[in-house]
Amino acid sequence: MKALMFGWEFPPHILGGLGTASFGLTRGMAKQPDMDITFVIPKPVGDEDQSFLKIIGACNTPVVWRDVNRETLEGRFGSYMSPQTYYDLRSHIYADFRYLYTNDLGCIEFSGRYPENLLEEINNYSICAGVIARTVPFDIIHSHDWLTYPAGIHAKKVSGKPLVIHVHATDFDRSRGNVNPDVYRIEKDGMDNADHIMCVSNLTRRTVIEKYHQDPAKVSTVHNAVEPVSKAIEEIDPVRNTDQKVVTFLGRITMQKGPEYFVEAAYRVLQKTRNVRFVMAGSGDMMEAMIKLAAKRGIADRFHFPGFQKGLEVYKMLKSSDVYIMPSVSEPFGISPLEAMQVGVPSIISKQSGCAEILNNVIKTDYWDIDAMADAIYSIITYPAMYEHLRVQGKREVDEIKWEYAGQKVRNIYEKVLGWR
Repeated sequence: MKALMFGWEFPPHILGGLGTASFGLTRGMAKQPDMDITFVIPKPVGDEDQSFLKIIGACNTPVVWRDVNRETLEGRFGSYMSPQTYYDLRSHIYADFRYLYTNDLGCIEFSGRYPENLLEEINNYSICAGVIARTVPFDIIHSHDWLTYPAGIHAKKVSGKPLVIHVHATDFDRSRGNVNPDVYRIEKDGMDNADHIMCVSNLTRRTVIEKYHQDPAKVSTVHNAVEPVSKAIEEIDPVRNTDQKVVTFLGRITMQKGPEYFVEAAYRVLQKTRNVRFVMAGSGDMMEAMIKLAAKRGIADRFHFPGFQKGLEVYKMLKSSDVYIMPSVSEPFGISPLEAMQVGVPSIISKQSGCAEILNNVIKTDYWDIDAMADAIYSIITYPAMYEHLRVQGKREVDEIKWEYAGQKVRNIYEKVLGWR
């Protein structure tokens, strides 16, 4: 089975959960002996792990013909190019794209991030997808999240192969309902053109069916999972202060993640005890407002804002915490509580998160119920028996949530789609 996947980011260079999920799923799928994955991203750095898949950069894909010889093209696509493929590629890289800004090899430049001209980069990415789909062998197309839906649609049109899309989030989640019409149009177009739609939770599946008017028979749920803890993570020596408990929020500081509810819950906890510190790790457009809110509530001396964390920094912070909390307003899934539970950190999550569908050994509250959230935090840091139960049972539970199981579900969907066609 050969899958051509379109993504937007891939570890170790990630800006959110999309790259983490893409890595985990592809590595889990690669455990299937006949699975061959080609993963496309706008701009690889070169240090991505390609031991279980092949990565192609859209930035390395010529879309304008500039007398590039066959050897150069083969170097770009990493395989022998037959005369017919060479002819087809040259035939399809035509003057329609002559006004694009390209380098000397006729390749489009990409930022590799989420720039202000994001819609332009999404369109340019879809152009590259059409070229790649003519040169890479595959059985099925798999597009991860809305940024890559146009690429998947273009690849489907030029190849005639089926398209499945993976909904990691919708704009209803990101915007608290204040949906961007351009984003909604891209999301809806991707869903309408997909042969099948995979969602990371039943919560997201309901949104896809109700808000994007999709046939329920066409939409499946494949819950996310978590990567096994590496030796490097196991060897991290946490920084612990026995006199101070630490409660951590780790993620994008945006309205989707409900950071203000975390601050308000912290304020209520600090009315009962001062033996606790609160950490809001991450970055986002609400960070300054949260700093001001903590100051307004008179708890700035108990709050820390260390900024964006990545790689081992994430696990160093988690291991140094007594409680992890994710008060998201609308979270399609939410991998971070699973990562916290892996290293023995009791977790509190909102009932409005996809991971709440599969986790039992956590405390679940409504995102808006700051009193319940505060009570949960206080109970965990005050009662050792409760802390120990959540720590031990939470780790035991999450260790059985594996990407290879999610990968097998995706494989089953591939086969079903190909069988239908």
